Amino acid sequence: MEQKFYKYQGTGNDFVMIDNRLQTFDKNNTKLVAHLCDRRFGIGGDGLILLENHDTCDFKMVYYNADGNESTMCGNGGRCLVAFARQLGVITNTAVFEAIDGLHHAEINEDIVRLQMQNVSAIDKKEHHVFLDTGSPHHVQFEDAIADFDIKTKGASIRYGAPYHAAGSNVNFVKKIADNAYRVRTYERGVEDETLSCGTGVTAVAIAMHATNQTSNTVIDLKVEGGDLQVSFDVKDGVYTNVWLIGPAKYVFEGSI
Repeated sequence: MEQKFYKYQGTGNDFVMIDNRLQTFDKNNTKLVAHLCDRRFGIGGDGLILLENHDTCDFKMVYYNADGNESTMCGNGGRCLVAFARQLGVITNTAVFEAIDGLHHAEINEDIVRLQMQNVSAIDKKEHHVFLDTGSPHHVQFEDAIADFDIKTKGASIRYGAPYHAAGSNVNFVKKIADNAYRVRTYERGVEDETLSCGTGVTAVAIAMHATNQTSNTVIDLKVEGGDLQVSFDVKDGVYTNVWLIGPAKYVFEGSI
């Protein structure tokens, strides 16, 4: 069977996009998804995303990790899917779509996509790290030698270790570079390696930095390996609302496999 696909990336976080409005893709074939995401034998990507019809929203997002398993919310993937929806003519410059964690609003202007993330109220502050869920679970900790840090080894040890174990957590290593700016490197579960960017990860970092009084700013700049992102939010009584992930989402190429 020949499969039409599109490739998008958001600050280096890259995705195989498939228009599944006619329900032609075998969603239960994890081996196929993993094959399509394979960088040597397939197309290559940090994940695969299906765009599907929705009864009341503009579209539905179904996200798979590179290992072939359907996963939790992907912020950069959601931003790329908005750009893909515009390319398909499903939307113009605003969107409301459903993902695994609920409804998301989005705006697109040229190649900059603003994606509204879920509210965050549960923030677990430990002595050496912070844990919170921004649509996906994230462990956030400071690391001074971030440029030379072995992200894959250290990230894997945290991802599989206590208290996360088999369910796992994404792991973000953070270095402060200005009062409202942080450098972030992320180990992603499901990819089981460092990715150039993670949207739910930088969202988690921005909120964690504010919640632990590292910054009083509510607009945070995040420098990731693949470029620059921004997160803005409102906060009242420890609850973070009106959370927006902002950055580029770009078409790369399309083809059939």
